[in-house]
Amino acid sequence: MKQDADVLIPGGGLNGPALALALARAGLTVTVVDAQPPRARADVAFDGRAYALAIASRRLLSAIGIWDKVAPHSQPILQIKASDGRPGEGASPFFLTFDAAEIEEGPMGFMVEDRHLYAAFLEAMEQTPGLTHIPATAVTAQQPTETGITVTLSDGRHLRAKVLVGCDGRTSGTAERAGISRTGWSYGQTAIVCAVDHDLPHNGTAQQFFMPSGPLAILPLPGNRSSIVWSETDDTARTIVALDDDAFLAALRPRFGDHLGAIRLAGPRFTYPLSLTLANSYTAPRVALVGDAAHGVHPIAGQGLNLGLRDVAALAQVLVEAERRGEDIGTADVLDRYQSWRRFDSTALALGMDAVNRLFSNDNPLLRIGRDLGMGVVDALPGLRRRFIRQAAGLNEDKARLLQGLPL
Repeated sequence: MKQDADVLIPGGGLNGPALALALARAGLTVTVVDAQPPRARADVAFDGRAYALAIASRRLLSAIGIWDKVAPHSQPILQIKASDGRPGEGASPFFLTFDAAEIEEGPMGFMVEDRHLYAAFLEAMEQTPGLTHIPATAVTAQQPTETGITVTLSDGRHLRAKVLVGCDGRTSGTAERAGISRTGWSYGQTAIVCAVDHDLPHNGTAQQFFMPSGPLAILPLPGNRSSIVWSETDDTARTIVALDDDAFLAALRPRFGDHLGAIRLAGPRFTYPLSLTLANSYTAPRVALVGDAAHGVHPIAGQGLNLGLRDVAALAQVLVEAERRGEDIGTADVLDRYQSWRRFDSTALALGMDAVNRLFSNDNPLLRIGRDLGMGVVDALPGLRRRFIRQAAGLNEDKARLLQGLPL
């Protein structure tokens, strides 16, 4: 069967373009089908989405030619502080502090806004030979065969490839059409996301306050500005979001604290319902899933995009190595290598974040004592603390070449 591309990727967010660039730079032909218009997310004001990129993710972006484009817009994360707390009472005296100086790798990570990442991916896709980007179009049907897979687009076209990689999010149409079921549940929480300006510098410090109703993350952005990811129960979040700006800030301040001085909203507010959703398989005939299509996780540790980029690194390496050996890259034998590499790690991390959220999102006095003492113990043991830092930075992974900053 004549192929239009080696790999066809529904999903033009971040994981899809990252995978496409990795594969195209290694010599495969790739088509990205993006349901959004080409510049819907680029060159716009802050839209609520910013990511904490781990060291390993930054290395991957360097390897695929993206990092130099976004580095001027990034904010290094030099320190992470986590603590228990209640609104208006301040943080628990038991802090858990991670410092970049402990791992001698430079910053532990980098905060980058979605708009800058997407603009860089869009420019790179336009300039990369062997990569075709089809915007404002959706995949509506797919049909695998022994020799490839055919997809139908919303404009009526039919495209053929050796393998279809779903990068199309938590409600992945690729997974659904492939008959892949999902396991998951709602947290009964909603994330309220916004940016704030503040009078005092954050010094590259990310803060995580564990409140009874859900965690509050204060993540440093360039300048005296921070991204807020505020998790509340669904009912409380609806009430807070309905407030005008002054009342919203009045509700935020007791939780935010005064460590950065006066705060002001720096853009609109957004909400996202929080849930866990895990694909029961990462593969099907001629199909693989990447990122949120495979595992939608709680944002408590900011690992969603990092997990997706680990998938990208693993799948790209599996496909490129198989192609160079002369294998059919869409066969079950090849795709099973990817699933074996990624599924256990992703599921373990997702369930670990689920457990942390359940442990901290309550006001049980016995659990408060236990978790505060636990944070105090970890903070007092440098060796254990460094292991946590390296894990969060993606430095303890089974190393894919791209996560080391190496080309395929």
